[in-house]
Amino acid sequence: MPMKRLEYIRGISPEECERLRAVDVQHTNQLLHFTTLVIDRERLALRTGIPEERLKALGQEAALMEVSGSERFLSTLQRCGITSLAILAREDAPTLHQRLVNIVGMSGAPTLSDVEYWISQARTIDVIEEPDEEHTRAERLRSWRSR
Repeated sequence: MPMKRLEYIRGISPEECERLRAVDVQHTNQLLHFTTLVIDRERLALRTGIPEERLKALGQEAALMEVSGSERFLSTLQRCGITSLAILAREDAPTLHQRLVNIVGMSGAPTLSDVEYWISQARTIDVIEEPDEEHTRAERLRSWRSR
């Protein structure tokens, strides 16, 4: 899959792109790599000044872009409430397909087979880690700084 520039991420600002590039994050797949784990998002937040929650949202968008064949339908998927791989992985293919048809019409909608393929990919691609309840942010940062 070709690397996509950060500007492909819906809603990312020029300033965020600049801050990410300053720490050598040039493409969406690199952003995904640096935002998958909580500790990595925290580190990137410290280095860029971009809030951790914002990095998580950008990472989720980058992760959705990794689903082969879905690029054309990303904004429509988001209108259906699909904002992360975890949400897509939990979807029922026929139900999601029908929702997409209702939004764009039968002639513009992906096939049921496409939707099934997207869901199967979402179940195998690394998802963005949620914060661990057992470890507070301060504990993780202390651990990271002591390395």
